[in-house]
Amino acid sequence: MLITKEEIIQFIEYIENYDTIIIHRHVRPDPDAVGSQLGLKVLLESAFPNKRILAAGTITEGLSWMGRMDEVKSEDYEEALVIVTDTANQDRIDGKQYDQGQKLIKIDHHLIVDAYGDLQMAYPEATSASQLITEIALQSEGHIPLTVEASKLLYAGIVADTGRFLYNPTPETFEMAMHLVTYPIDTRKITDQFSEKSVEEARFEGYAYQNIQFYDEGVASLVITRDIMRQYGITEEATNIVLTIPSNVTGMYTWVNFIEQEGDNPKYRVRLRSKGPAINGIAEAHDGGGHAMASGAKADSEEEMNEIINELKQITQEYRQTNK
Repeated sequence: MLITKEEIIQFIEYIENYDTIIIHRHVRPDPDAVGSQLGLKVLLESAFPNKRILAAGTITEGLSWMGRMDEVKSEDYEEALVIVTDTANQDRIDGKQYDQGQKLIKIDHHLIVDAYGDLQMAYPEATSASQLITEIALQSEGHIPLTVEASKLLYAGIVADTGRFLYNPTPETFEMAMHLVTYPIDTRKITDQFSEKSVEEARFEGYAYQNIQFYDEGVASLVITRDIMRQYGITEEATNIVLTIPSNVTGMYTWVNFIEQEGDNPKYRVRLRSKGPAINGIAEAHDGGGHAMASGAKADSEEEMNEIINELKQITQEYRQTNK
């Protein structure tokens, strides 16, 4: 277990002291953000039926199968406890009134770049925020017991953030998943949610296979423009389906997708991935951050995109020389 007993006790005390609890997570949510947020909401609703538990933020249609957000008003924060899951820095919190509550708790698994909150349970060793929420439930000594619905959401978050247990799962990851699957949840159905694709997405995937650039250094890159998204009838969210393609290509160690944004600030959203070299330093140098093997950044020009590719080439070459 990663979270200390003292933190669990303090967390439960906060929960017990407030009648209204509002849960936030980051903008442009992924399944772990939604899974940890709604999983925690379901847990608290079950354990404390007389409390008002609200989930704040927006959600994409692609994740609507996990649940819906609540309508949260300004006055709801006046005597509320606010919890933020899966969000490293305050700038990325979905819903800017998160700091209007009486107390603030942070539950996160990213590298600590912004220390905020009256209670911080931030553990970069965890592979997902959903893993940490599961751990809170298991260590609560019955105060916040797991439920079937919560287990489904938390398992989905863990599966998604580990790429179906392919990317750096730890013994704690498998331990938490083991506890979740003791409940009657349909693990196959959950996994299928991340592998099924529409006809439009399948055709776009074919485009990606044809247009990914592979470099001798062991780096791959793909540029996805707004015109390409319109041509194939897909959303920016759907471009995620091609992110892991280079991981299956022999000799590729790092890769990057550049997704053109509406407007010019920034011009491109950058998704960085690796199966060896640490890439979070490159992300931080380009107005981003994240994990050693999975990070995000921004690029304002084609020149900056080329800089990122060259930086990936350099760290990949160094990694290959060190790990012959």
